[in-house]
Amino acid sequence: MSHLTFRSRFAKSFLSEDVLAKEIAKAKSAKDTLYSKKGKGSEYLGWLHLPSSIGNEEITRIRDAAERIQAQSQYLVIVGIGGSYLGAKAVIDALTNPFSVFEENKKGVKILYAGHHLDADYHARLLAFLENRDFSVNVISKSGTTTEPAIAFRMLLSLLERKYGKEEMKKRVYSTTDSSKGALKKLSDDYSFSTFVIPDDVGGRFSVLTPVGLLPIAAAGRPIAQLLDGAKAMESELQENSDPNSNIALQYAAHRNAIYQQGKKIEILVNYNPALQYVTEWWKQLFGESEGKEKKGIFPAGVNFTTDLHSMGQYIQDGERHIFETVLTVASPKTDIFLTERPDDLDGLNYLSGKKLSEVNGFANLGTLVAHADGAVPCLEIEMPSISEFCLGHLLYFFEVACGISGYMLDVNPFDQPGVEDYKNNMFALLGKKGYEEKRKQIELKLK
Repeated sequence: MSHLTFRSRFAKSFLSEDVLAKEIAKAKSAKDTLYSKKGKGSEYLGWLHLPSSIGNEEITRIRDAAERIQAQSQYLVIVGIGGSYLGAKAVIDALTNPFSVFEENKKGVKILYAGHHLDADYHARLLAFLENRDFSVNVISKSGTTTEPAIAFRMLLSLLERKYGKEEMKKRVYSTTDSSKGALKKLSDDYSFSTFVIPDDVGGRFSVLTPVGLLPIAAAGRPIAQLLDGAKAMESELQENSDPNSNIALQYAAHRNAIYQQGKKIEILVNYNPALQYVTEWWKQLFGESEGKEKKGIFPAGVNFTTDLHSMGQYIQDGERHIFETVLTVASPKTDIFLTERPDDLDGLNYLSGKKLSEVNGFANLGTLVAHADGAVPCLEIEMPSISEFCLGHLLYFFEVACGISGYMLDVNPFDQPGVEDYKNNMFALLGKKGYEEKRKQIELKLK
């Protein structure tokens, strides 16, 4: 049985039974296509059975590498962009006490990130910060030539060699890359870096349960076995459950597409816990890169409530009616606070005395759901029991399957990303890369 709960109570009034039934039938057909591996992009379905197929030997290698990193370094710099870092960051941030930066003797290294943008200030400050600190690097790239991480890795490699010397530097670089080809694979072999493989049949945005995500998560001191157990339980649940009325991935995909058919083009993923902010960022890439093709697809956006109710709340309540929400909540916080009375009651909050802060947050959520639905914003709900390794594994795998189903419902290839090459080609031309001379001339004409 799923540890996630899906509700559509605040979307039902927007959908006729006929429309929803049609989309549920399409979702069931799309699920069959996904699991038969006969649809578009089926060569990239290695993630589908990854939780149950990853071997103990691989898990042991990852744990051993994580322990070496912890023994030799204060910090691990993750070099990657998109799916090469978002899944790991989503899990690590969700499970990390935000105030642990002030704690000593914390298990696991502190994780830093590079190569996920090209900002000079950030990277200069990162290099200056690492100058007098012990660190290792986990570079993640199938090719090794993606501009943002390749530049960052080049700078970090120079710093490592200057600080530690060539031989010691080799022991501090962990490479996650292609099994047999690419610039990073060749460099890793030439320098004898510790190397992990990104499976050929797993795309970046679906790679969190490969060494791409598992090594950083383990190095941060988190038990990856529990994360995989949660994903494995969801894998079994979604594959074995053929009932379209209770398979939650099928239900979520059907409802979001039924709402899309009503003209709601933007889906906002809402969370009420700041620890889940990067789960939202991971989700945005997963759905945006998978569905946004052939002039189709729901645009994925995200907000953090109740914070963004004081900035984006007005637009969501009263703005253009082209949006719907999926609200992600946590049933039980790790810790809670009971509110108490004050004799002066100047802030008028004594009526909350004896209530838990989580209860206040819960009613803020419910009140917002009612208000937004009244304001013509359909709202779906996904509730997870708690923020734990198991529940995060459950949640991430659920979204992956739902995304595959939803992409096939749109009749696009959910597993490629041809559009991301356009900006790269323009950038290469403008920077003077060999072979892009004609492209540069075309751009210069447009700039006149």
